Amino acid sequence: MRAIALSDTSSAPRVLDIPTPVPGAGQVLVRVEASSLNGFDIAVAAGYLQGMMEHRYPVVLGKDFAGVVEANGEGAKKYSIGDRVFGVVMAPYLGEGGFGEYLIVSEQFGIAKVPEEVDIAIAGALGLAGAAAVASIDAVSPQAGQTILIIGATGGVGAIATQYAAATGAHVIATAKPGVETDFVRSQGAQIVVDPTGDLVAQVKAVSPSGVNAILHFAGEATALPALLMEGGKIASTLGFGPDKHPTAIAIMASADEATLNRLSADVASKQIRVPITHTYALAEVPEAIKAFPTGTLGKLAVKI
Repeated sequence: MRAIALSDTSSAPRVLDIPTPVPGAGQVLVRVEASSLNGFDIAVAAGYLQGMMEHRYPVVLGKDFAGVVEANGEGAKKYSIGDRVFGVVMAPYLGEGGFGEYLIVSEQFGIAKVPEEVDIAIAGALGLAGAAAVASIDAVSPQAGQTILIIGATGGVGAIATQYAAATGAHVIATAKPGVETDFVRSQGAQIVVDPTGDLVAQVKAVSPSGVNAILHFAGEATALPALLMEGGKIASTLGFGPDKHPTAIAIMASADEATLNRLSADVASKQIRVPITHTYALAEVPEAIKAFPTGTLGKLAVKI
């Protein structure tokens, strides 16, 4: 099969022809049709996880996946051949990935069925960003009438979190640069937009003098953020800003369990949320997309396998 992979410790991601994986006990083989780029993939490609996670070469990149069940390993009975599925690669090592024509995953975690109403391309861009957004929203539990600040609202996680926050009736302040970025976050449900390149604290205080009830931290430094919280407020961070840094902070680890994936796909199917795909790359174009990703992207960058 073709896959975007790292062949060794010093290699850059490129298209490789590698053996099609064979599902083992409790695993399913998925014929992948769609995926998307996430910050995690960029970190792996750059070598930042060397020494932190086991690498089983060739390391196929891609955390997200969506496709069709092609085969079941011994004892795997949860999904039938032909089922449309999606999810997040959750193995404790790096090896299998969604940027390939086939993928093996455990049937027990990180996989769920795709509802008929959800396009497979959308499902392929939903799993990891959606799980992180849900975990962040659940951690701060915004209520109608409260004010929530979302730092990094232009990315995939931030865009979905903005939609969820707006749906609660909370007043959403989001960060974005003037122009296209501001238009984008407003389209996701943000009522007020502040420029992250300026004095963030001053801008937020100007529109919400008493502070905010909650902060979602998806980008940039967080050290100044606690000063913006009202009494009893919380910060949820996907970037490691946790209680060791400030007692109000919660470090978020996205969990792509079946219940979370089902919740996300049901919300997409009912149009409560949408996945804002702003560009789709062919599999062979993924190395180009990886290089472009750190320069700033809006929403999700999808991959068509």
